[in-house]
Amino acid sequence: MSAPASLTVRVQLEDFDAGAEINRLRLSRSDTGAVVAFVGQVRDLNDGDQVSAMTLEHYPGMTEKSLEQILQQAQQRWDFFDALVVHRIGRLQASDQIVLVVVSGAHRGEAFSACEFIMDYLKTEAPFWKKEETATGERWVEAKASDNESKQRWSNNAPK
Repeated sequence: MSAPASLTVRVQLEDFDAGAEINRLRLSRSDTGAVVAFVGQVRDLNDGDQVSAMTLEHYPGMTEKSLEQILQQAQQRWDFFDALVVHRIGRLQASDQIVLVVVSGAHRGEAFSACEFIMDYLKTEAPFWKKEETATGERWVEAKASDNESKQRWSNNAPK
């Protein structure tokens, strides 16, 4: 019988080393056959405007709980070993890393699906607020319909 999944959430100001985090999960179990990772970063262009920086705010405690619930939902749907979400807050420059999602498991299909589900739900369910700095001033980033559409497709996929 395999060990229970490790579900880890970190919300932090500091940057992260994606390679080291991926390697840690990769080497944590000898029966790991797949590791899937997603790294999101600040774009320098959004909605046709140059973006010089972005500030990410969150609700401490509530945000972490929301992310933990997303990982638990993924665990109910797919068979994977470990999942990690690292999300940054504070002021970030273009090309800075914002988020890392890593999922390890025995097989790639389960790990890919779980990673994609986690990211889709993170974008729509986790309480983060983003404010961009552009040449015309600051603006709050609104939710995109495409993010909700991505999340909606999972409602058709029943848990395992």
